[in-house]
Amino acid sequence: MFLERGSREPKDMLRRHRRLIVDVIHLALVACAFAASFLLRFEFALAPPYTRMLVVSLPLAAGAKLAVFRVFGLRDLAWRYLGFIDLVRIGASNLAASAAAALLLHSVIGRIFPGTPFPRSIYIIDLLAASALLASAHAAAKAMEDARHRRVTAPRRAPVPPRQRVAIYGAGNAGVLLLAEIHANPELGFEAVGFLDDNPLKRSLRIRGVRVLGTLEELPAVVYNHAIDMVLIALPRATGAQITAILEQCRAARVPAKRAPALEDLACNGDVLARQIRDVRIEDLLGRPLVELDAPEIRASIKGRVALVTGAGGSIGAELCRQIARHGPAALVGFDHSETALYEIDREMRARFPRLSFHPEIGSIRNPRRLEEVLRQHSPASVYHAAAYKHVPMMESQVLEALENNVFGTRNVAQAAAEAGCRNFVLISSDKAVQPANVMGATKRLAEMVVQSMAMASGRAQATTRTRFMAVRFGNVLGSSGSVIPVFRQQIATGGPLTVTHPEMRRFFMTAPEAAQLVLEAAAMGRGGEIFALEMGEPVRILDLARKMVLLSGLEPGHDIEIEFSGIRPGEKLYEELSAYEENTLPTPHSQIRIFSGLPMSTGELARSLEKLRLAVLEGDAGRVLLYLQELIPTYNPSNFVQRRVLSRALEDRAYA
Repeated sequence: MFLERGSREPKDMLRRHRRLIVDVIHLALVACAFAASFLLRFEFALAPPYTRMLVVSLPLAAGAKLAVFRVFGLRDLAWRYLGFIDLVRIGASNLAASAAAALLLHSVIGRIFPGTPFPRSIYIIDLLAASALLASAHAAAKAMEDARHRRVTAPRRAPVPPRQRVAIYGAGNAGVLLLAEIHANPELGFEAVGFLDDNPLKRSLRIRGVRVLGTLEELPAVVYNHAIDMVLIALPRATGAQITAILEQCRAARVPAKRAPALEDLACNGDVLARQIRDVRIEDLLGRPLVELDAPEIRASIKGRVALVTGAGGSIGAELCRQIARHGPAALVGFDHSETALYEIDREMRARFPRLSFHPEIGSIRNPRRLEEVLRQHSPASVYHAAAYKHVPMMESQVLEALENNVFGTRNVAQAAAEAGCRNFVLISSDKAVQPANVMGATKRLAEMVVQSMAMASGRAQATTRTRFMAVRFGNVLGSSGSVIPVFRQQIATGGPLTVTHPEMRRFFMTAPEAAQLVLEAAAMGRGGEIFALEMGEPVRILDLARKMVLLSGLEPGHDIEIEFSGIRPGEKLYEELSAYEENTLPTPHSQIRIFSGLPMSTGELARSLEKLRLAVLEGDAGRVLLYLQELIPTYNPSNFVQRRVLSRALEDRAYA
């Protein structure tokens, strides 16, 4: 115990008296610099008068400088983390200190030595010498601290893996930061050989000792000449076309490419930049910037309140759960009819958000009793309704099931939310609800009409019980279940071919986090009755998407992996109908979110029509169902597949009768 106590005491004393020790060091350095300036001025041969002048002026100059250093806060600098700004501060404080010392010496020395002028060149020599000594001392202290830190932490570090020789694409701020992280973390196993950059003026520049080796066109030659194992893309604002071009050159050079995260993502995650290097994703190649939403407004609408997500085990529902969990709700309820999917999201929530009170609830949106029971038990402030059948070709042959789930299930959830006094109800809709050409789109449009009708009824209710009903439309979600991305991945894994329905098939795409954030933004900004739509940018050709996915795999489209056309499936359109986006929507305070301007049907008329539709569904009369759907949604144009199926079923029923 005595030895342990004794070994700690010097360190504790250093910590307690750190400022005093630094003052003593600074005083010694400026004294040495001042004395050296005298010796240099007189070439180490001081006459007796100037010897006495040095003895008198040295404490005056050192004291004045020490006082200025304290004003500039030099004794509080963290020597181990010395940087450029600290060097600037040292230089500025030395300049100010030399000026203060010069004024003091000019007023005092002339009186003490009236016949001997003070050499003015000493002021300049002293300024340079003091600046050099202080900067060198701080740099030496940083080097020693770094060496000590490496010695102390080396035994606890994992074994250093074999080094991969990497080229960093992008000699900007992100690239320089990535290089610094690679140098600071040798256990990552990267050796930065050089930079690549599109700006030819940066060629041959050295950045932190690493040279800019060439541009995009020279990438294959650079890889060959310098034995590059990997290209790290450090271009946070790169377009999809830029990333695609880099990948094509990497494929030609037979070298893999990975991407560093954007600096704002690094700030959010708080992790080491080099640890977040990832594979290039398909969303990187689409070239559409992510929508930036109002996070403080979203957080204010969620924090401290209970939220419920239907379809919580699906792609959109699960992402909604993740986004809601980040904003500090009092509790989160996940509702889904799939036991397996609900189990998985429950595990994920407990692992990623251990402090969150997450309640998995199994049930069907077709069961009003179960919905009422869950909402009464948890009293959510907001309900996010993501549960739906979304697969377009499958719903063409399952018309009655699609209506039961997407329309009447939505009405069940909306009515339960209203009866429970929920603050918000948000329907997850689809761009396929615009000029619907398939059953899925028609049911989504009808679900929107149900929500608008509920909003009108809620608006006439008492303010204390009013629920704000709204809907959100967005396009295809990258990587969601049932989307084309997982299908393409599976086809690539088996060697192809990739099947595309039509060479001109185009769709709007967005990421799952972006879609979830849009839903939360709608809940925060909505007043009731709105159908929000996101400005989706330009549509993407599915053929181009297929080629880019092959390229992502390091293969060549048409050579390593073939692409075949399988024909348009039932209910599919070549183009989505967001081309009339501006004409059919109104602006909101958010530049990338608009409101669909279609007039809602009156509550009574919609209720009567829905009742007729419900009876036709119960009776299994597909012909009447199709007729009522077209009456409710005049823009709905049933596919030939549905019409043939309905007609054949009607003939079968007639024959049976």
